[in-house]
Amino acid sequence: MMSRDTHRFAREMAGCAEDDILVIETAADGGPGWLAENAEALRSAALERGTVLVRGLGVSSHAEAAAASRALASELMAEVEGFAPRTALPGGVYTSSEWPPDQPMCMHHELTSAPRSPQWMIFSCLTAGSSGGALSVADAGKVLGSLPTGVVEPFEREGWQLVRTYDQLVGISSADAFGTADPDAVDEYCRTHGIDFQRTPGGGLRTRQTLPAVVEHPVTGRRCWFNQIAFLNEWTMDPTVREFLVGEFGVEGLPFTTLRGDGTPLDPATVDVINETYDKHAVQVPLRDGDLLLVDNFGTAHSRAPYTGEREIVVALGDPLPRPRA
Repeated sequence: MMSRDTHRFAREMAGCAEDDILVIETAADGGPGWLAENAEALRSAALERGTVLVRGLGVSSHAEAAAASRALASELMAEVEGFAPRTALPGGVYTSSEWPPDQPMCMHHELTSAPRSPQWMIFSCLTAGSSGGALSVADAGKVLGSLPTGVVEPFEREGWQLVRTYDQLVGISSADAFGTADPDAVDEYCRTHGIDFQRTPGGGLRTRQTLPAVVEHPVTGRRCWFNQIAFLNEWTMDPTVREFLVGEFGVEGLPFTTLRGDGTPLDPATVDVINETYDKHAVQVPLRDGDLLLVDNFGTAHSRAPYTGEREIVVALGDPLPRPRA
């Protein structure tokens, strides 16, 4: 049963939207205790609205970010099969992905290829930065409803393929992605989770997975466009970077790319349509120093714009659930 204060909190949430983002103001001295007391209401609001921004906590350190994240989630999961390096921090949280600051992170959901995906993404903004770096979100159900039928149907019928090449000059290493430098353990992980793999002549690892592109939200049952088709595709890369990588390693040696479920390569126009649809539904989150953002990872995609200057976001992956059903 919710406390009287939590009931009041739930009533006050109505009408507190800022540019379609639900913003909750709280006192800085509330901290993890306030979050724990109101966690049920915050999670319910995030399921309904996709994301909730909590302002006023004044989160300013890694330890505070970890405590806040643990207050909102029953379990903080370790990242496996991540697409970019992160640094693990004490308390089960991570730095944000090490992605070039001058390159955008397209809309995506976290760990869509992994056997378990976090239900919650918890972002603690220690330093918002002075220029750029905006975090945006997009409703996965609305994105699915807006995509052309001709784009959705093949992916809904056949899924999508993710092809990754590890242990080259660029991209994440297999040791970082799978949490072990033991190649036998990595091979066993791939066999256990149905990932096709091969060892390349240079000692690297190449994997291929076929995954559902449209899934049922594991809590609400809502149909969602849940994948990384347009983010991890070769045509979303900076053209200069792609040209260099293809020249150096060939198309098969790209650190990642995506294909249709039957293995057919994607054309740039299809990738553009998906990203343009995301852009249509993108809502910018007005992050400030000390803010905390709770995101429903299954129902809401997120992205990051290029930035300059200092910016520090601590990330937690909360309450993992098995990969949703198609």
